[in-house]
Amino acid sequence: MKKVITYGTFDLFHKGHLNILRRAKELGDYLVVAVSSDSFNALKGKKAYYSEEDRVAILEAIKYVDEVILEYTWEQKKEDVIKHDIDIFVMGDDWIGKFDFLNEFCDVVYLPRTEGVSTTKIKKDLGDK
Repeated sequence: MKKVITYGTFDLFHKGHLNILRRAKELGDYLVVAVSSDSFNALKGKKAYYSEEDRVAILEAIKYVDEVILEYTWEQKKEDVIKHDIDIFVMGDDWIGKFDFLNEFCDVVYLPRTEGVSTTKIKKDLGDK
């Protein structure tokens, strides 16, 4: 079985999120999604509209997602790849090169982002700067 993992905050769930999950799942048989915890978002200086519990619940309902875990630190990615026996690590192409160090443990794939949609754009459009 080929296992894939991807990471994100997945706040204000939108078509771009759905697209990366679908495309990540197409690369393997089992998709693990790591969601930025509220505490990790705070470390990054970000605040999600939805709680980590709500974001996990939304992701668990998506047919492409087989397992949801929480992410607490940047360094956790390597540990997750090893612990979950991951074959392919997937991120959006806005992260190109940032996770190439994981090639020692699995294949790293950067997928194109869905044009015209992002949580940042939605927040900006709604006036939440």
